[in-house]
Amino acid sequence: MRPDAPGADEPAWVGERLELPPRRPTRRADAIAQQIRDLIAAHGLRPGDRIPQEWLSEAHLQAAKGTVREALKALKTQGLIKTRTGPGGGVFVSALSAGQAMDLLSNLFLFSRPSLSEIYALRKLLEPELVAGLAGRLDEADYAHLQETIRLYDHAPADAEEEFQQRLSELDFHSVLAGFSDNRLLTFACVFLHRLLREMAVCRAIYATPNPQLRETALNYQVRLMRLLKVGDAEGARSLMAEHMAEAERYMLARAAIRQPEGG
Repeated sequence: MRPDAPGADEPAWVGERLELPPRRPTRRADAIAQQIRDLIAAHGLRPGDRIPQEWLSEAHLQAAKGTVREALKALKTQGLIKTRTGPGGGVFVSALSAGQAMDLLSNLFLFSRPSLSEIYALRKLLEPELVAGLAGRLDEADYAHLQETIRLYDHAPADAEEEFQQRLSELDFHSVLAGFSDNRLLTFACVFLHRLLREMAVCRAIYATPNPQLRETALNYQVRLMRLLKVGDAEGARSLMAEHMAEAERYMLARAAIRQPEGG
């Protein structure tokens, strides 16, 4: 295997398609790691809780010391446990934050990023449903949070740098909305798509291009959307967001077409 080739157990991009690793027999260490995960879940342990040492003993797990050590190392790498030495030390439950998970996923796409069309294909599906689910459910604190985000771009920018930051803040509005959803998978998916856009060189170049009308268009959509959400008009919110996503996609693709396309 070449030094730069993907490992046998790692997904790899082939062209523009994700090649999944073949199913292989479960290693003993993997099975032990799963057993420890099951114990944590079954006993309701939370981040910061100490895992009883007897759960990790070779006798309890019916595994060799080296296998248990390998399983714990895997769980630590995955962010599920952490260890502390000294008095009061031991093995403790940890938790992978959404940000850490997005860092890992972002690395997956580092060398072959999804296209703008691929990202907007998902945004057009997810974000209209997201706002439909939020209609009539947000409180005054939620609307105040959205208004705080809008204040960052409700005025003409003083210079090119502020205008660039305003474009990012307009995207933040959508991430804030996603954060209000009770569907954590939906929240994660939407925010991750926004992150991909922020990281794409072609998007950053587009955001850095002066366009006063773009800010006015975004404000118009977002103010109208908040009115629909306040009165509980789920269908109106869904329709407006679908229109907004379609318009945003057209604009981004048109601007990207006159620039050097990004690989992937």
